[in-house]
Amino acid sequence: MTVLVLSWENAHLHGEAWISHHRLRHQIFVGRQSWDVPTYNSLEYDQFDTPAARYLVWIDDNGQARGVARLLPTTRPYMIKSLWPELLQHSPPETETIWEATRFGCDRSLTPSTRRRVVAELICGCLEFGLANGISQYLGLMPVAVFNHVIMAAGCKVEIQAANFHMGRHDVAAGYIDVTLSSLLEVRLRAGIRQSVLHGSSGDVSQHGSNDGVSRRERAIVDNIAA
Repeated sequence: MTVLVLSWENAHLHGEAWISHHRLRHQIFVGRQSWDVPTYNSLEYDQFDTPAARYLVWIDDNGQARGVARLLPTTRPYMIKSLWPELLQHSPPETETIWEATRFGCDRSLTPSTRRRVVAELICGCLEFGLANGISQYLGLMPVAVFNHVIMAAGCKVEIQAANFHMGRHDVAAGYIDVTLSSLLEVRLRAGIRQSVLHGSSGDVSQHGSNDGVSRRERAIVDNIAA
């Protein structure tokens, strides 16, 4: 059980993880939340699933996705800027230091304790990935309840934008999530996580000079700050 950083370039290295993450997205966002988004053969996808995206996928011992999050640099086309810029109190960002975070979810068939673990490790994984790749904030698009009762409750600092809209069963909003070492430490402390959650070498973003998901310097930091 681990958190993978998947992309179009490395998906073939991880068995069922890639396709099962699209199945899980269908289960969460179409089946459970009733979103009107593209689907095919019980796989959920959209126009922002591009080579620029990185996917944090929590996989079980059978290599099946049980938790997901999608990250996109705001220097490339992204959902909030393209579809809902009015959710922001200013112009949509276009900078390497802010990435969009969407499609955050967890398999509801898991036990409550396992769901809590999956969610906490996904959040830690997003923070670790951000620290390793020069990201200062995520611009999230999520149900307001997820911001309040999941992301903020886990220990992250979030600035929810005022505007929201109703999608499926939820009020959805945009919000800025700070990516800091102190946030990572707080999330780890609350969840009882004592080491890096990201798996191996699948998260490179070449323009930041890292050959794996967490640089040597950042891996040393994130592996020890909660020890």
